[in-house]
Amino acid sequence: MKLKSLMLGAAAAAAATTAQAADLPVAPEPVDYVRVCDAYGARFYYIPGTETCLRVGGRVRTQVIVNNTLDNGAWGNRDSDGYSWLSRGYLYLDARTATEFGTLRAYVSMYSTVTNGANSASLDNAYIQWGGLTAGLLTSNFDIFTGQTFMGVVSRNWSDQTVNQIAYTAAFGNGFSATIALEDRSHREVGTYGGTRAPDLVAALGVSQGWGSAQLSGALHQVYPDRANAHQTGATNNGADDSFGWAIGGGVAVNIPMASPGSNIFFQGFYADGALSYIGAGSTVGGVAVSDYGPTSGTSTGYSLSAGAYIQATSTIGLALDGSYMDIDQPNGATDLSRWAIDGSVQWEPVSGFVMGADVGYANTDPSSASDVDELLFGVRMQRTF
Repeated sequence: MKLKSLMLGAAAAAAATTAQAADLPVAPEPVDYVRVCDAYGARFYYIPGTETCLRVGGRVRTQVIVNNTLDNGAWGNRDSDGYSWLSRGYLYLDARTATEFGTLRAYVSMYSTVTNGANSASLDNAYIQWGGLTAGLLTSNFDIFTGQTFMGVVSRNWSDQTVNQIAYTAAFGNGFSATIALEDRSHREVGTYGGTRAPDLVAALGVSQGWGSAQLSGALHQVYPDRANAHQTGATNNGADDSFGWAIGGGVAVNIPMASPGSNIFFQGFYADGALSYIGAGSTVGGVAVSDYGPTSGTSTGYSLSAGAYIQATSTIGLALDGSYMDIDQPNGATDLSRWAIDGSVQWEPVSGFVMGADVGYANTDPSSASDVDELLFGVRMQRTF
C-alpha cells in the first residue's frame, strides 16, 4: 500500500513538473534580421523580407566664407553680409535590386541648410535607373568636370547643372559609352523666358579607362522669350524671335600616378549660341545682365575654357587648383563681357571620412560698357562623411 502510494505520488509530481516546464517561455531561435549584401560593394544590406539591397549614408558640413573683401564687394556695402556661415546635413539612400533585365536602382540625396540664420531644404538627387535607362533629378549628361577644389569659394564658369531628365546610356565595352537624353529646359534658361514648350536634347560620348576619362557633349536648346520680350505682331513686334540655341563641349581628365596615387589634371572647353548656361553663365555675371537672346533679334554667343589639378601630396593632405575663362558676345548693343576666375584649396583628412580645409578664390569680370568688377573670397570647412 505504501509502495503504491509512493508510486502514485511520484507520477503526480512528474506530471506537475512536465506541465510547469511546458508553461515556461521558450527562447526564440536567433534570426538574421540584417544580412550583408555584397553584390554592389561595401555597406549594402538587405532590407528585411526583400531581395533589395540598401545603403544609407550621410554627411555633415560646416563652413565659413568671407565674402568679397574688395572695395566694390560685400565689405564695401553696409547692407551686405561680410561672411556666410553655413551648416548642412545630408542624407543618402541607395536601393538596388537584381532583375532579369539588369539592376533596378533608386537613389535619393537631400539636405537641409542653415546659412546666417536662414533655414532651407533641398532635394539634391532623386532618380531611378533600370539597365541603361535613367529618369529623375541628377547631373546633366552634358556636364564633364565640375572642379577640383575643396570648397570653390568663387564661381568658375563651366556647365554644372542638376536637372530633371530621362536618358538612355549604351555601354559598348572597354569603358566606351553613349548617352541620349531629354532634359528640363527650365534649368538652362538665361534671361527671361516664357512658359516651357520643349525640353533640351542632350547627347554625349564618353570613355573611362585606367589612364583617365574623356567626353564630347552636345545640346539643342529652345530659346523662347517671354511675352514682354518676344517678337509679336502689334505694338511689341520688335522683340526677339523664337529660335533654337545649341552648345558643344569636350574635356579630358588624366590620372598622374607618377606624382602620387589619386592625383589628376583636367582640361575642358565649351561653346554656345543661344544656350549660355552650357558654358557656365547665369542671368547675371559680375553684376551684368546676360540673356540667351538679344533685345530685338539674334542670340548671344560665348565660350568658356577651364582646367584644374589635384595633387595627393601625402596620404592625408590634398592640394587643388582650378580656373576658368569665359567670353560672351550679346547682340543689338547689349553688354559684352569676359570673366576669369581662379580658386585654390588645401585639405587634410586626419582620419577616414573627416576632412578639414581652407580655400581662397579670385575673379575678375570685365564688361564692355562699365568698369571691371573684382572678387576676392576666403573660406574654411569641416566635413564628416559616413
